[in-house]
Amino acid sequence: MTEHNLPWYRRVRRWGQTNLTEEDPKNCDLEFWREQWRRTAVQGVIINCGGIVAYYPSRFGLQYRAALLEGRDYYGEFNKAAREAGLAVVARMDINRATREFFEAHPSWFCRHKDGSPIMSQGRYFSCVNSGYYKEYIPSVLREIIERYHPDGFSDNSWKGLGRNTICYCDNCRRRFREDCNEELPEKVDWNDPVYRKWVRWSYGLRTENWDLFNETTRKYGGEDCLWLGMLNADVAGSCQGFADLKALCARSKVIFSDHQSREIISGFEQNSLNGMLFKLASPSEDVEVPESMANYVRGHRAFRLAANPAAETRTWIAEGIAGGITPWFHHVGGGRRDRRQFDTPVPMFQWHKENEEYLYGRENLANVAVVWSQQNHDFYGRDNIDERCSYPLSGFCRALSSGRIPFLPVHAGDIGRYKDRIATLILPDIAVLTDSQTEEICSFLDRGGNLVLTGQTGSLDEDGNKRRDNRLLNRLGLKLGEEFFGASGDQTASWEYYDMHNYLLLPKDRHQILKGFEKTDILAFGGGFYRAESTGPLKPIAGYIPAFPIYPPEFSWIREERPELGTIFAGTLDSGGRVVYFAADVDRCFGREHLPDHRELLLSGVRYAAGESLPVNISGPGRLDCTIYRQGDRRVLHLVNLTDCSINPGYCEGAAPIGPIKVSLPVKSSGDDYRAELRVSGGRPGVTVKGGRIEIVIERIEDHELLVVE
Repeated sequence: MTEHNLPWYRRVRRWGQTNLTEEDPKNCDLEFWREQWRRTAVQGVIINCGGIVAYYPSRFGLQYRAALLEGRDYYGEFNKAAREAGLAVVARMDINRATREFFEAHPSWFCRHKDGSPIMSQGRYFSCVNSGYYKEYIPSVLREIIERYHPDGFSDNSWKGLGRNTICYCDNCRRRFREDCNEELPEKVDWNDPVYRKWVRWSYGLRTENWDLFNETTRKYGGEDCLWLGMLNADVAGSCQGFADLKALCARSKVIFSDHQSREIISGFEQNSLNGMLFKLASPSEDVEVPESMANYVRGHRAFRLAANPAAETRTWIAEGIAGGITPWFHHVGGGRRDRRQFDTPVPMFQWHKENEEYLYGRENLANVAVVWSQQNHDFYGRDNIDERCSYPLSGFCRALSSGRIPFLPVHAGDIGRYKDRIATLILPDIAVLTDSQTEEICSFLDRGGNLVLTGQTGSLDEDGNKRRDNRLLNRLGLKLGEEFFGASGDQTASWEYYDMHNYLLLPKDRHQILKGFEKTDILAFGGGFYRAESTGPLKPIAGYIPAFPIYPPEFSWIREERPELGTIFAGTLDSGGRVVYFAADVDRCFGREHLPDHRELLLSGVRYAAGESLPVNISGPGRLDCTIYRQGDRRVLHLVNLTDCSINPGYCEGAAPIGPIKVSLPVKSSGDDYRAELRVSGGRPGVTVKGGRIEIVIERIEDHELLVVE
């Protein structure tokens, strides 16, 4: 099949979106946007169409029209311009709420509090996912749009309905839950209530059901390739809050539209590389394209929808996304141009992307360290403290690996067996909830000589988050967790009068290689907690514990007690040859929350010990570099994103400091072969030295990012 004959979702590799506002029919200059599409070389556009605001004269009188539409077919005008430019068109919807007039006409279609009052926000009424609004009305609107305009597909930004912290008590939900689960709706949000946990699982199924319904509708009236795409977010915690089952929805998607517009406080720029990899690995095929909406407006501690984001902030986010396999998608709010600086921001990155498509698609990720994620763990272990229990450990390891220039794969807990032949080292960041089959895959991985790094209560809870009688995984490692907990967990006050988290790791005189680099200290700041762990197998404790003691006044700040017998970190080699590191102490959680460099180095040292010589690339030199590496036949493609000085509060990075020289070392099969390298950002062909079964390449200087191609 030629490129021209490919379906739109396989052909379009740059997207643009002007998120229209109600005033745009009066103030938007369509000719400007024609030129912007040309400058950015986009091949597809997302155009606001219907739902919460309609930009066309719908036959459905209750569909609210844009305030300044004045009878115009503004969607039709944008659609015509895009088609004349040869672009694919996706109609944007937003379906989660409606006006008072709509509510009064169809009161049974809207969410209710327990007392029967409607659930509202900003003067709009939330529509219920179980009602005729989702089951009848929205499919009818989709059909109308298809018959009038024939879009290639649809996107929807707010399709999931209410989140897990708000229970809808409308008659539709009461009846459906009774029919499906033989229960009355839970009385309140309570993770200790088995009915609430049943409601959580049921709620996931409702969203997946609506996803299927909308796709059946669009394909019925628009053809097999007319896809409905709910926007997804690779933030596991956020997806849990909205009942978006990432694994199930990726399995249904020929293309994944991602809505992760910018970095957040809990993560850095490297999150965007992870976004692309997570979606690709969770999908039936890694070749699936992942277009992602990328904000050009200010997204920091505060959002300013119409103001230009610092150009370096947006471009670094785009560079990280491209490194993770994401298809770029510029996103502006409003067709007006009061702050014109933002429209230049995407141009150089999109032009570069067009010139380098050859190296950005049709490739396989070469990372062999895998970090496991699980929505089930986030839901039933994280419960009402999801960041502290789950997001921080996951983010802690991902951020540490990025800082340490170790490429990794984010792998779903249910896919460990699927990727077993590509994984040398498996990381389980406090994955307390594991199913029997997932545990079996991990044990099988260990039996084949795989390396493992695990933390906290991994494997200790069943699918409901209840304590297991027997932790098969820890038993396999000769470990046993007791009930006694040391240290502290959760949010703690920063007041010096309270010192629950003022504890330390105790380093022994005889140091394991994991502790290399800490020769000049006998203690390491900790600030976390752990359950007593005992080992009867090959894993030996390599660090002890110092309980908390006062911080203030300074005269009281001295160590009262040392507990060398309390193992906080364990390491050893299994009979199968695999190396294992167990962090009983929640160092991953502490690093995810506090970003203390010593914690990062401990995590990295544990991974490097476990991985041994198996890593697919070694990178040395100054600065902070995030790296991802791919194979394209005999070619290797290495993305290097310069994040030096980019840790300022999310939203306001003004550019990285140039770094260099950077030395790249790659293993080779034959030292007798000739290799050549090319730099696809700065240009030029650096020299290649072959020595000791490895090739070495020196990159003299990296500005914001670099793409090294070796063949």
